[in-house]
Amino acid sequence: MTSLTFPDITMPAQRLGAESSLPPLSQMAKTAWVPKTNLDEDDGLYCGYGSVLSPFPYRMQDNYERQLHDTVFKAAVLENEYLKAVFMPAYGGKLWSLIDKTTGRELFMANPVVRPCNLAIRNAWTSGGVEWNCGFLGHHPHTCSQIYTARAALDDGTPVLRMYEYERVRRVVYQMDFFLPGRSKLLYVRVRIVNDRPYVTPIYWWSNIAVPEEEGARVIAPVTETFTHIDGAIAKAPVPHYLNTDITYPVNQRRSVDFFWKIPDAKRKYICQLDKDGYGLIQTSTARLKGRKLFVWGQGPGGDRWQEFLTRDGSDERYAEIQAGLAHTQYESLPMPPRSAWEWLEAYGAMQADASAVHGDWEDAKREAESRLDDLVSAQAMEEMLKATHGAAVSPAEETILYGSGWGALENYRRGKAGESVMCPHLDFGGTYTEQEQWKTLLDTGSFGNVCPDRVPPSWISDGEWFGLMEKAAGQGDEYNWYTWLQYGMTLLARNHLDKAASALSRSFALKQSAWALYGLSCVAGLSGQAEKAANLTLQAAEMKPDDPSLAKEAVRMLSSVGKYTRVIDFIEKLPAETAAIPRVRLSLAAAYLQCGRIDEAEALLYEGGGIVVADIREGEVSITDLWFSIEEAKAARDGREFDRATARPPAVFDFRMNAVK
Repeated sequence: MTSLTFPDITMPAQRLGAESSLPPLSQMAKTAWVPKTNLDEDDGLYCGYGSVLSPFPYRMQDNYERQLHDTVFKAAVLENEYLKAVFMPAYGGKLWSLIDKTTGRELFMANPVVRPCNLAIRNAWTSGGVEWNCGFLGHHPHTCSQIYTARAALDDGTPVLRMYEYERVRRVVYQMDFFLPGRSKLLYVRVRIVNDRPYVTPIYWWSNIAVPEEEGARVIAPVTETFTHIDGAIAKAPVPHYLNTDITYPVNQRRSVDFFWKIPDAKRKYICQLDKDGYGLIQTSTARLKGRKLFVWGQGPGGDRWQEFLTRDGSDERYAEIQAGLAHTQYESLPMPPRSAWEWLEAYGAMQADASAVHGDWEDAKREAESRLDDLVSAQAMEEMLKATHGAAVSPAEETILYGSGWGALENYRRGKAGESVMCPHLDFGGTYTEQEQWKTLLDTGSFGNVCPDRVPPSWISDGEWFGLMEKAAGQGDEYNWYTWLQYGMTLLARNHLDKAASALSRSFALKQSAWALYGLSCVAGLSGQAEKAANLTLQAAEMKPDDPSLAKEAVRMLSSVGKYTRVIDFIEKLPAETAAIPRVRLSLAAAYLQCGRIDEAEALLYEGGGIVVADIREGEVSITDLWFSIEEAKAARDGREFDRATARPPAVFDFRMNAVK
């Protein structure tokens, strides 16, 4: 018997805080990213296809704190005789936990805390469980946001947990229907992506699964080759042995690395990690989800620090990720035809295999895993299940439990006004919120109305239809509205039309001075190669709103990037105490002190409170580590001592070097 419930659960969690007041444009790429490759002509990868210049129109989630507080979340729980699955709708619908009830064992690395860190498209990201990434390269825009959650059912009455959202960059709807039939040893997720636009759109999807990293655990997939980085380019390497290492054992990797398994078209699509006893998690899918991947943090100090940083302080839990995607690698999206839907079925569960076969010859290991998988479900049965559940997937839910962003509702509102068909009529997108109201006003009246320049702009839009409305308003009817020119200018900037953006943003500032127009102009300057001008404009914007944490952080970053360290110190010393206390700002102050020869003050800030902790330090960022090295180097020079960076070991709390080895 299967149950679907929506209990309240309490977990230690960081507070996300307000979204950034700024559009994510200051570090926008000037051109679409295309990775270097050394591949064969028949590999057929879409490397670089679908890359984007920035996450615009999304706002960054970068104002979270580090402290944990007991927090109540609405969870969703699917359970039968064999499995218990716990989902977190507030965090992108993440499958947080999957327990094998026959053994009582957790199949994932289930994070015991909700601790966002800076690894996602919008910054905030949580480790553990299974994350569902739709849209474009990176941890998806909704990974730390609540998505639509509903109760539905299959034709035979089996309960279905439905979660869905509207992705604003690709302008598609993605839907996940989870079900756990009675006496099933596998949890199923039926994924549906709908592109109802009259044009081809690039689509990206990866299901990222965190599993415990254990000595003796092996990752198995039906492959003999892998795509990975070799000498700065994407190339192929053999599996299982590469560089005298069996790469199918995550603990064998000394450094952080990605291995994208090249599964032949004719082979069954699956990946599993099985421990020394042959027990672990199996993930499989129908044929459309053809990509599989292994990610490891490596065995170096940075990998250790990052894994602790993402969970409880002092934790020694370690994990790897096994992943499944639409493409062979995460450097590519796939072209999705106009007015089409892509669907596939995934399954997750426990596997017990013969340990001697699992850890023996590679071909024997694959045969054993595939045999045990066939015992759980055959490839044909999954394809048939996908077809049989189509009707249920396009039927309305019985009840909407939680509502998502409101952007799907706005798009349907626009379509209704234009006499167009709504998106996915079987899905309930609810109503709009504060972020969408200004756009309804523009649509209904042709004007944004009277907006206070001190107010943080609640949202941005880049869609073609809305761009046309902004352009029309700026040209007639709303041509004296500073806010119309601001929104129009930011959208031009996001589209990389720098000269037109500068003109529009200058017009906005001339009509009514605002920090937001100055910030936009600073982005134009930076992208035009005028770094010092960009820093000065950002500083002016921050001085207009000294209590705005987003502007303060951006100002110190920009000033530091052009070596204006005395101005960094002067600016921070004039900030309100609460803004000056932001750890990211304190780190910049310490670095500026050092550059100005104030070594002891820099060191005091670095070690403040047992060691500075910057909640939003970026994956791969080593600014704290480098500051420690630089302070130690400066102290040695002052004291007449030798200092060797090659042999020095930073304290663990400061060491985020993912490519360093122990």
